[in-house]
Amino acid sequence: MSEEANPFESLQEQIDDAAGHLDVRDDVIERLKHPERVLELNLSVDMDDGRVERFEAFRSQFNGDRGPYKGGIRYHPNVSRDEVKALSGWMVYKCAVVDIPYGGGKGGIVIDPTEYSESELERITRSFAEELRPIIGEDEDIPAPDVNTGQREMNWIKDTYETLEHTTEPGVVTGKALSSGGSEGRVEATGRSTMLAAREAFDYLDIEMEDATVAVQGYGNAGSIAAYLLEELGANVVAVSDSSGGIYAEGGLDARGAKQFKAETGSVVGYDEGQEELTNEELLTLDVDLLVPAALENAIDGELAADVQADVVVEAANGPLTPDADDVLTDRDVTVVPDILANAGGVTVSYFEWVQNRQRFSWTEERVNDELERVVTDAFDTLVDAYETHDLPNFRTAAYVVAIRRVADAYAESGNWP
Repeated sequence: MSEEANPFESLQEQIDDAAGHLDVRDDVIERLKHPERVLELNLSVDMDDGRVERFEAFRSQFNGDRGPYKGGIRYHPNVSRDEVKALSGWMVYKCAVVDIPYGGGKGGIVIDPTEYSESELERITRSFAEELRPIIGEDEDIPAPDVNTGQREMNWIKDTYETLEHTTEPGVVTGKALSSGGSEGRVEATGRSTMLAAREAFDYLDIEMEDATVAVQGYGNAGSIAAYLLEELGANVVAVSDSSGGIYAEGGLDARGAKQFKAETGSVVGYDEGQEELTNEELLTLDVDLLVPAALENAIDGELAADVQADVVVEAANGPLTPDADDVLTDRDVTVVPDILANAGGVTVSYFEWVQNRQRFSWTEERVNDELERVVTDAFDTLVDAYETHDLPNFRTAAYVVAIRRVADAYAESGNWP
């Protein structure tokens, strides 16, 4: 696993790779490789024992040519300025590839949330929300959950913003609880789009999903939901892992059972005595039909990619492959469905939530899932068309060709003025 690849540099390299297949001016491409602004904060928050602790926090607004900035907020010790810049850039092109009218943003706090009480996390979140207040809003920048955040944190941000602004504005964040204006289908959305992208890829490659073997690295919300939805299609989930390690069973695992075990114990390790324990790196190199990296960025570098035995890789995480890994897998004819399509279900259903909030009208879960399936399948078809029409090296380049063209067109149509 690579710890050296800079995610922001990886994003820029991906843009450059696609730009070579586009008739877009170099100066415009250069503009599309950098965020418009990055807010860097130091939050001073009272702890339960009376101490004041300082937390670094960031919000990157990468590009707003196609609509309000959109993107999650993560709580993790490895959050950095370059990471949020990269993630906000990936959000721009993710929204563009599925053709929803958003730009891209991302934020985070450098924190291990397991080390703090709920009351401390609430004060930290509300302090962050207060600082973000001047730059967010349902027509400006719309945060959402990400790593180690969820409905609870979004509800706190919404309440802080509405209280300070003396307004009711549920669309200021997405990923909220249903009772606070959230959407049906939002919790499953990222895992569902991963499943849909895998299904479409298998169909395109003429591979049967029935009894296909699947390994999932990262068994949080996206990975676990993708696993049991793939299982419902007839696939055989043989290995899953989390930060503590992984488990493998040649005959298959119960994806829902493993998720429940992790919820109760904090890890999938030890789920069943009949299963073999393995490391995350060992899972990533298993001989399976489908590999789903669903943890953090840079999980597979060029060296590890040489040992990947999966026929298809579908990225549920953001940036799990380094550019070197992409090159290796392309040379080895391993099909990679990129993150900016595969995990776009989260932002797509966030968009549906935002639309419902604006209309003050709720959709059924069936409608949400049907609309999500339409968006993902249409986007996959557009990606395939670009891949075949332009004779591109891989699906990632095809996705960026589609996305960059849409963002560049929006910029050109709006014009530029000082």
